[in-house]
Amino acid sequence: MNPALKHLSELQAVDLSLNHLRARLADFPRRLAEVDAQLETARGDLAAAKDSLLGSQKDRKKYELDVEQWKESARKYRDQSFQVKTNEAYKALQHEIQNAETEMARAEDRLLERMMAGEEFERRVPAAVRALAEAEAATAAQRRAIEAEKAAVEKEFASAQAQYAEAARGVPPDLLEDYQKIAERRHGIGLAEVRHESCGQCGVRILPHVVQDLGRAGSDDIFHCETCTRILWLADSHGAAASASQGAERRED
Repeated sequence: MNPALKHLSELQAVDLSLNHLRARLADFPRRLAEVDAQLETARGDLAAAKDSLLGSQKDRKKYELDVEQWKESARKYRDQSFQVKTNEAYKALQHEIQNAETEMARAEDRLLERMMAGEEFERRVPAAVRALAEAEAATAAQRRAIEAEKAAVEKEFASAQAQYAEAARGVPPDLLEDYQKIAERRHGIGLAEVRHESCGQCGVRILPHVVQDLGRAGSDDIFHCETCTRILWLADSHGAAASASQGAERRED
């Protein structure tokens, strides 16, 4: 087997590790965004609680004013009723008094409903404040953990890049370029181990003479899988080649 294939197999192992590390690094922004989104949700809940409380307080003042206005109207009509001289005018004022008192009662009911709702909003704000504080603490801890993990992965990635460069020194430039082009098309895997006389990646049968040549000491030949085009290599070149040779002899017999 071409000795460069051994170096290429080592390089591919590092290459696969690099691809995995790249995927992990690419996922960190998403994870950090999710953490930040949790905090923004807590902030939004607090803002909504404050807005609801403020709206409730404004409504309460409005309804209080309505009650006072209808109460004042009823008082004025009563004062006027003592001054009228005709029965018709008195009845008209009594009707206005009754209407004012009815509206005042309705306004008082609305005010009571708003006061009860306001008590709920007053409880929500402190609860939302506590929830935000807890979310801020949890988010800070999560971000520290993620940033620490990211730093470790970046360190591991830098180490793997150095290993890749070291492994690449043992591979001829033209073979390295061929491997890289295939790996780009084949999900990062440009090298396929021959297992049981078959391509270890796509499973297609490898011709016996190819297996024998791959196992032959001092061979400089490079073979590609006829189906997936990956570069072929043998981990156990001697044993696999002997097995292929025996199989070919049995077929000749």
